Amino acid sequence: MEGINKTTKIQFFFRPFSPNPEVQMVIFVAFLMMYLTSLSGNATIAVTVQGNHSLHTPMYFFLANLAVLEIFYTSSIAPLALANLLSMGKTPVSITGCGTQMFFFVFLGGADCVLLAVMAYDRFIAICYPLRYTLIMSWSLCMELMVGSLVLGFLLSLPLTILIFQLPFCRNNEIYHFYCDMPAVMHLACADTHVHETALYVISFIVLSIPLSLISISYVFIVVAILRIQSAEGRQRAFSTCSSHILVVLLQYGCTSFIYLSPSSSYSPEMGRIVAVVYTFITPILNPLIYSMRNKELKDALRKTLRKC
Repeated sequence: MEGINKTTKIQFFFRPFSPNPEVQMVIFVAFLMMYLTSLSGNATIAVTVQGNHSLHTPMYFFLANLAVLEIFYTSSIAPLALANLLSMGKTPVSITGCGTQMFFFVFLGGADCVLLAVMAYDRFIAICYPLRYTLIMSWSLCMELMVGSLVLGFLLSLPLTILIFQLPFCRNNEIYHFYCDMPAVMHLACADTHVHETALYVISFIVLSIPLSLISISYVFIVVAILRIQSAEGRQRAFSTCSSHILVVLLQYGCTSFIYLSPSSSYSPEMGRIVAVVYTFITPILNPLIYSMRNKELKDALRKTLRKC
């Protein structure tokens, strides 16, 4: 009972990157610039797809939704991280606030991973079954796949968040991170976390391995189909629509797997915090850049949108 009482009253604080205020200010400016760049880049992608009728296809529908997910995903982390950088880690967050942030981060991140698998399926149908593409990838199916990604993200996030915040937190309340990440929060619990760590590992393995397996299988068939294309121009066009997606998948799944699929005994808080910067701030910046640079249709539509503005 005493542990529960302490848990309900506890407030978490995030450990600063550096005890030097000047270094913290430099990091704050860097984070702020990355956040604003991510917001503007992904918003531009979403608005461009919405405003250009030529981009109203399943591929760009999923791309626009990925951009919107990235906006909310980064926004679930950035404001509190920026506030803590300015206050040298003195901005408190309650148990409820920490749990809310964790829920939305895992929810949006899980939906993001599933949506990348959906996008691979879309490319598989477009390249392997081009004559039946519009029949198979109907708008009703696209909506169902998008909603399904969100539902799976929700079903992943809710039980994990509840499981972790059933733990008592009654001693150290400084999170060695810049947001309420699951491994970092579990390290503060004053109880045996073996079951919770196992549950996190198993669920993370399922959520990451199944979509990644589907993506890999899709691309095996895609590569075989591309190699059968007679014209060099056709092969180049097919590869260009897929290469950007592959780069995004490698960034997202690579960093996430490093954190959530590493054994708990080898977990390094400092390394975890550095890698988290990549998939919470840098990857959302790179996604719109990768897609816009590798896709001629999107580049042309972006130029038209900018000229109108």
